Amino acid sequence: MFYQFKEFIPVVHETAYVHPQAVVTGNVIIGKQVYIGPGAAIRGDWGGIIIDDGCNVQENCTIHMFPGITVHLKEAAHVGHGAIIHGAMIGKNCLIGMNAVIMDNVVLGDECIVGALSFIKAATIFEPRSLIAGNPAQRIKEVSNEMIEWKTAGTSLYMQLATDMHSHAIPCQPLRQIPANRPSQPAIYQQWEDVKKKL
Repeated sequence: MFYQFKEFIPVVHETAYVHPQAVVTGNVIIGKQVYIGPGAAIRGDWGGIIIDDGCNVQENCTIHMFPGITVHLKEAAHVGHGAIIHGAMIGKNCLIGMNAVIMDNVVLGDECIVGALSFIKAATIFEPRSLIAGNPAQRIKEVSNEMIEWKTAGTSLYMQLATDMHSHAIPCQPLRQIPANRPSQPAIYQQWEDVKKKL
């Protein structure tokens, strides 16, 4: 659902997909091939939110800010299920793990990876390619080229999902029985632990 707030109406590129059960309010700009999952709350009432091309904001994420602040997700930022971003700047090609909390005035440099359930306290700045985890979160080490390749491949799946949802997501009634010819789904992506074993 989209809501105008005062003079601000959300702007969404036609190639982006915003799930009907997400809520986008006010001063929000969503770029090309962005995926916004169901339950996401993107609330640009007190400040702006810019979500650049190729980003994804998955199910039940919250993006908000203190008054007068602009949240910026730069190109290909990847925000995992249930994460909260409050008044932060997320660099290009970053990965925010599931249920992580990114507080006000945080700046993540490009290609950072934030572990699931991490808490980044306000006004923390991380240099590019930082692997970040913990509560409070700290830089653990530098993100490797292999990790970035894995992350980038995962984000490309969400960019394709934005396109696929426009073409293939159809409201329907559930079946009452499993059909005999129900297809299987291919494993098109590997978990990082499986990738590491091959390195």
